[in-house]
Amino acid sequence: MTAMTSTDLAVSCVGVRKHFGEGEARIEALRGVDFRAGFGELSFLVGPSGCGKTTLISVIAGLLARTAGDLTVLGTRMDDLSDAERVLFRRKNLGFVFQQYNLLPALTAAENVAVPLLAAGVPRKQAVERAGSILSRLGLGSRTKALPLTLSGGQQQRVALARALVHEPRLVVCDEPTAALDHASGSAVMELLAGNAVQPDRAVIIVTHDSRVFHYADSIARMDDGRIVDVTRGEAASGQPAQHTSSRAPADATLGEAFA
Repeated sequence: MTAMTSTDLAVSCVGVRKHFGEGEARIEALRGVDFRAGFGELSFLVGPSGCGKTTLISVIAGLLARTAGDLTVLGTRMDDLSDAERVLFRRKNLGFVFQQYNLLPALTAAENVAVPLLAAGVPRKQAVERAGSILSRLGLGSRTKALPLTLSGGQQQRVALARALVHEPRLVVCDEPTAALDHASGSAVMELLAGNAVQPDRAVIIVTHDSRVFHYADSIARMDDGRIVDVTRGEAASGQPAQHTSSRAPADATLGEAFA
């Protein structure tokens, strides 16, 4: 298999470290992580709870500052950006699905999903219509006007995913996106994520314990004790051929076209 070059990489981590606390309370969450995620790919991070997976994707997404190491995201070295530039870069280019969902309780499902579009200056009516379209794709077309507290955990999770995808980010980072979903809903979520990843200038990184979705992976990086200990690619990643290619949107389609 041909090795990826720097231009093929959506994310490159070299020797990335992160610790919390100092002295006797210091915890080494990341211990020199080397990790790469290619454009046009679904990259999975797997491993036992507490091994550093969520910390790593939070560092990649710019939500946590690393302690040491080099990080390049979408061809941009994060050290070259000021704090304000980093916020703008993240708003424009990244979508993040949190385990906690972080929905705004006073907004409807569609309004929650529309937040990234409104922040980018899209007119409210257009933003809410686009939000409703992606919610329908996720089986929530009848719940667009529902408040988060009236939604089940799985429904809230799908709203959070829709919010991460609606502005068509180049990099989507997900923390257990199928954990609270049944098989059918989980498959719908993975098809949407796969449709985003197939774009030649986009990528998706997923933290998961859900072996049901491993067959979607283009690569699986296994973590343990704050380090990447193994990476498998292609069919070897899950022991079977990746099954998302045929159902992905065409490479030149935008997410908006895929949701139409």
